[in-house]
Amino acid sequence: MECIDNLNIKPDGKYMDGTLGGAGHSSEIVKRLGEKGHHYGIDQDGDAIAVATERLKDYSNVTIIRSNYLNAVTELKSRGVDGLDGILLDLGVSSYQLDTPERGFTYNVDTKLDMRMDTRASLTAEDIVNDYSEMELFRIIRDYGEDRFAKNIAKHICQARSEKRIETTFELNEIIKNSIPAKVRATGGHPSKRTYQAIRIECNHELQVLSDSLDEMIDFLNPGGRLCIITFHSLEDRIVKNAFKKAENPCTCPPGLPCVCGKTPLGTVISRKPILPSDEEMEENSRSKSAKLRVFEKV
Repeated sequence: MECIDNLNIKPDGKYMDGTLGGAGHSSEIVKRLGEKGHHYGIDQDGDAIAVATERLKDYSNVTIIRSNYLNAVTELKSRGVDGLDGILLDLGVSSYQLDTPERGFTYNVDTKLDMRMDTRASLTAEDIVNDYSEMELFRIIRDYGEDRFAKNIAKHICQARSEKRIETTFELNEIIKNSIPAKVRATGGHPSKRTYQAIRIECNHELQVLSDSLDEMIDFLNPGGRLCIITFHSLEDRIVKNAFKKAENPCTCPPGLPCVCGKTPLGTVISRKPILPSDEEMEENSRSKSAKLRVFEKV
């Protein structure tokens, strides 16, 4: 795994997986730690916490916390941790969530529209589909789903819900399908893919959480520590790229003039271009095809 290799794991280091999921990455991290090393796994999904706890039960140097990674630094400081040697974020929906149909993340099974990564949250996909205005739906499907038929999809959703509340994935699938020309549907993959992505991002405030977390995480790294982030969406990747660039060159002075702002680099961007999955990884995990890894090292 490129992300594990790029963490540069030290046996006695402290590491965090901020998107624990089913503990696939975390199990690889703890294998590389010695008795003095420690690993922190954080996830807001109660079901994922249960699965990960079982998977990592044989390791005494693991602490699992149910929280959003937005609160990770606060959670660790409250436990006496003053810095980390590596942080991993694997963004988007986890394989575990996709493979649990009743969570409503997949368009392949007829189930309730939910999509909450934290089931304690109040806002669901069903709320977004039925309560957002047509303009709001258009905006999120266009911006977060990057779907060129966003306007038509939003219009059809509003027309359908005026007759009956939209409650299930297959109801929504049918509406989306009827919003996209048959010729496009025949060649463009599942017609619901982009809209579901958009609704999920909105439901879980994913881009805002990412934007609000990065500076604090970089600051919390020990010297030489690395932040590795895997994204699956161009907007996520842009947020990470810009945050890393700013951390490497925080100077706000006009180009060409001597620096007087006093802001010094926090570290180095290791990945000048995003690291893409190997052919072998894509064969093993088809979901990794759109993955991009970016790495930052604290000075």
